Formats: sequence, structure tokens, C-alpha cells
Amino acid sequence: MHAASFAAEEGEVVGLLGPNGSGKSSLLRTLYRAVRPVSGSVRIGDRDVRALRGREAARAVAVMLQDPATDFDLTVEETVLLGRAPHRASFGRDSAADLQIAEDAMRRTETERLRDRMVATLSGGQRQRVMLARALAQQSPVLVLDEPSNHLDIAHQHELMSTARDLGQTVLAALHDLNLAAQYCDRVVLLDQGRVVASGTPVDVLEPAVIRSVFGVEARVLGEPSAPVFAFRRLARADASSSLPADPESTLIA
Repeated sequence: MHAASFAAEEGEVVGLLGPNGSGKSSLLRTLYRAVRPVSGSVRIGDRDVRALRGREAARAVAVMLQDPATDFDLTVEETVLLGRAPHRASFGRDSAADLQIAEDAMRRTETERLRDRMVATLSGGQRQRVMLARALAQQSPVLVLDEPSNHLDIAHQHELMSTARDLGQTVLAALHDLNLAAQYCDRVVLLDQGRVVASGTPVDVLEPAVIRSVFGVEARVLGEPSAPVFAFRRLARADASSSLPADPESTLIA
């Protein structure tokens, strides 16, 4: 990973885009403290996330991973209630407020009818929605979505991104689907080989020449320029133009 910086405004939905191995998940892991940056810092407001204590960090950042561990022996409702743990006293019981927040999170993710099912028995898409419900129940000002559309059908991909957009939280999402990014993100950060190569609105960043350079595919823009929909054609990597230079203007997180 090279030096890579960007900023997200409060309440903004920011999509991290780029080919496999471009550094999307690595950047997100520094935000929720799964890895320590080699240099520089990651800040929420004016606070370095490494200076936050565990419970304080969990109240600040909620995370939905692309392949979360789901082999624990818990029901859906119990799993969603784990999102309330950072807000409870140690070994405290779930309050009526906690139960209502979990109920609302399950309703928003269409998992309430699964409440008594064991998480390990669910399909991949159902588990993803349960993990989103747990993250929503955490009610943190920053929500990290690491490839959130994994395992989801088309309808639930759009439901998830629509839900994230309506939260009013700062959302940072690593995405592979450029059409989802164009439709739901306020801004996108395009990564290639560990570097930020472009940052701005989807309309400004996701131009066919840029997509060809970074992803090695031909992109055709359908629909209105202000709301692009992309169709792709495979292009041999050797025929793609060289990667764009890193954007020197961009700097890091929320």
C-alpha cells in the first residue's frame, strides 16, 4: 500500500472503488483499527482512532465485513443485539430501548421474520442482511461497509445501499459495482495499486477513459449524464492504457 489519503464529510456516502488488490479493504481496516497504518493517521473529527479505547471506538465506528464469522451459536435477534454492546455497562442486560433499536434494525433490513433462526443456518445473503442489522443497531456516526453487496441478490443490493444512504451517517463503502456507486454515493475515491488516482462525484470520476485505464474494460455510458448507468466490454489488460497518476489533492477519513 502506498501513501493514500482522502477525507469524508459528515453524513456523506463515499464509495471506495478499484480492482482487486487496489487497497480498498486495507484502507477501511485502518479506520476500524484492524490494522495500524505504517505512517500517518486516521481521524474521526479531530481524534486519532488509535487513541480511542475499545468501547469508545466501537461507539464511533460500526463495521459490516464482506465475509463475517457466522459460526457462533446465536439467533438472529441475539446477533443484532450485539450491536448494542458498546452502549451497555459491562454484563448489563438489554434494556427496552436496546430491544426497540434492534427491532428497528431488523425491520429495516427485512430480517425480523428470521429473529429466532440460528445465524449459522442462514443463506449468505440472509447473513449479510443480519450483519447490516447489527451494524445499524450500533448507531455509530461512521458506518464501514466492506464489499456489502457480497451474496446479495439485486433487489437487496439496492435496498442495502438505499438504506445506507438514508441513515444520515458517514458511510464508507468498498464497492465493486460501479453502477451501485454511481447511483448511491455522494462521492467516490478511485484506487489503483494502492494509490488514490481520482476523487470526486461519480459523474466526475467515472468517465470511460478512467474506467478503461484502471479496470481494463471498455465502458459505455447509458442514460442521462447526471445519472450514468454503465455497460462493460472486456478489454485485454495489455491493450489498456497505463494507470492514471495519483491525485495529489485527496486527504484521509472523516
